[in-house]
Amino acid sequence: MSKKKNSSSINQVLTQMVLDIFEQNGNTPLNYKQVSAKLNIRDPEAREVIFDILKEEAKKNVIKELSPGKFQLLELKTFIEGRVDLTNDGSAFIVTDDEFESDIFIAPRKLRNALNGDRVRVYVYAKSKGKNKEGEVIEILQRAKMEFTGIVKLSERFAFFIPDDRKMMHDIFIPINELNGAKNGIKAVAEITDWPVDAKNPIGRIKHILGKQGENDTEMNAILAEFGFPLSFPAEVEHEAEAIPDVISKEEIARRRDFRNTITFTIDPFDAKDFDDALSFKKLENGNYEIGVHIADVSHYIQPESALDKEAEDRGTSVYLVDRVIPMLPERLSNGLCSLRPKEDKLCFAAVFEMDEEANVLTEWFGKTIIHSDRRFTYEEVQEVIETKTGDFQPEIEKLNALAYKLRERKFKNGAISFETTEVKFKLDENGKPIGVYVKERKDAHKLIEDFMLLANRKVAEHVSKMGKGKHKYTFVYRVHDSPKPESLANFAQFAARFGYKINTKSDKETAKSLNYLMEDVEGKKEQNVLTQLAIRSMAKAIYTTKGTSHYGLAFDHYTHFTSPIRRYPDVMVHRLLFHYLNGGQSANAEHYEKLCQHSSQMEKKAADAERASVKYKQAEYLRDQVGSIYSGVISGVTEWGMYVEIIENKCEGMIRLRDISDDFYTLDEKNYAIIGQRKKKVYQLGDEVKIRVKNVDLTKKQIDFSLVQD
Repeated sequence: MSKKKNSSSINQVLTQMVLDIFEQNGNTPLNYKQVSAKLNIRDPEAREVIFDILKEEAKKNVIKELSPGKFQLLELKTFIEGRVDLTNDGSAFIVTDDEFESDIFIAPRKLRNALNGDRVRVYVYAKSKGKNKEGEVIEILQRAKMEFTGIVKLSERFAFFIPDDRKMMHDIFIPINELNGAKNGIKAVAEITDWPVDAKNPIGRIKHILGKQGENDTEMNAILAEFGFPLSFPAEVEHEAEAIPDVISKEEIARRRDFRNTITFTIDPFDAKDFDDALSFKKLENGNYEIGVHIADVSHYIQPESALDKEAEDRGTSVYLVDRVIPMLPERLSNGLCSLRPKEDKLCFAAVFEMDEEANVLTEWFGKTIIHSDRRFTYEEVQEVIETKTGDFQPEIEKLNALAYKLRERKFKNGAISFETTEVKFKLDENGKPIGVYVKERKDAHKLIEDFMLLANRKVAEHVSKMGKGKHKYTFVYRVHDSPKPESLANFAQFAARFGYKINTKSDKETAKSLNYLMEDVEGKKEQNVLTQLAIRSMAKAIYTTKGTSHYGLAFDHYTHFTSPIRRYPDVMVHRLLFHYLNGGQSANAEHYEKLCQHSSQMEKKAADAERASVKYKQAEYLRDQVGSIYSGVISGVTEWGMYVEIIENKCEGMIRLRDISDDFYTLDEKNYAIIGQRKKKVYQLGDEVKIRVKNVDLTKKQIDFSLVQD
């Protein structure tokens, strides 16, 4: 570290300590001697430094000189902590943890090298009349990320790295000896290693070479790297997975309830490689049905604190991109030992229910099982059995479907909300290039499995929630979904009314009922996706936590995730806790599990963002060959610089920039979700159908531009 950099850092710390003295003393006016005394500084030279700092901060209008030598902060409580939310022009807003604190505006020159998402300490200026609060970053507490994907640009003596991230405003300087073999124009991952205080650009090194820009593998791996997901498993993790024996011992079988002679099958997508849930079915002598929801016993194979466990915990989830799955567990576990493949003995953790004809649960049992799946079904095969009433295990599938219908009906009657979002799928050629786009249909076969998984998740959560009371409740991992904020719901109701849909917000139950009517009404209509997406946006986000139990969207008082431990770490935690409690264990450490819940929620969001990025890339790639083509679309979003349009035929979304609409000067009417022409008063509103021409496609930015085809 250079002397200059060291001196500058010390000065920043000392300045902060000086300003803190005023905060700690109720902003009492102080001179430099008093400030020095409170800092225990007695050396005359050091006191002079304190005086210089006071003078310098007075020039910056951070403090004011009331009288010669007497200083005071301009405004008390001027220091806050928060997260940087960067805008497109390089300025930022600081989002604080305090929901009542308005966001603080930071001009680009006052960011002090803070990047988007960083946690920072900010000095807030005295508020000018009629203006938003403004401030400057004084300390970077935690970097959001230090690695970026982008393109290497080489010159003779040095190189620069141009990040893909549009919110990363600085190119990264790469010394020639830190290129790691990267050539000019190659796509790579760079890591920031240093950022001298007075330097415009950070210094970094090339960590991974991804490949040639535009190639499918390069771009998909770049998306994974951009969101912080590793591209491979560490050798230690792979070795640990390979060392697990694949023979199930007689002792292990003896410890479990044996379902190998009970009809059991899996139902999954046609291209699934891991099967983590199976259903068993038995008609009982009393006329009732024994339905078993058997889940891969991942926690049997991965032990706490092992390399496998730590890696799964870090990843938090499997990631599903358009053309690949990045599993949470190595293939030996995810596609082998833990996958409930047909005609093989497999270890499971199960929720087993005795149900009557009305799908009422009469008895329940939770514990370890061993199964032998009779058949691996795809959703399409089960759907055919349901529709034709013929095929393998037809009586069992028909009864399961009938019970699932009753479970579903009861769920909606109790206030659950039915959001049927459209899921875009791509037909890819052998090189991963999209040659077609279609919308995935959800039929009875999908819902059958979903309803039994929901039942198992709910019943497991209810079972643990009854253990202990009040302060003595047992620590558990719940999947929680809060009710929406009234303001968000009111805004959505107002917008839905423009399409003739009425939302009753008098109570949670009435809200749910009217939202379900709406979802039913819009099915198949052009505004379906827009209204569904807006409704979802008005809802709170579901998270993992130990602090609550209820799920608003499903109308369950208790809910958890028990059914997918191959691809979700929270389910592994749930299995461990449930097994611990079933065997008489004491309540686990809540603080430890809450931290794991927070991390899992964050990784779930990152995985969803990565999936969306891969969809956007494939949509752009699909439309790249169709520049000039005309489509019908629906306005799916409005902003001050343009409107987003979703093509009805293939669900690809692009933007029409306001500057490209030539017949008038258009501005945003935020309240009415509309763009309005200032002279002719022509209105383009969210949900309106428009004709568009594909104008331009930028694959690097995953950006599609449309132009409006006007009448």
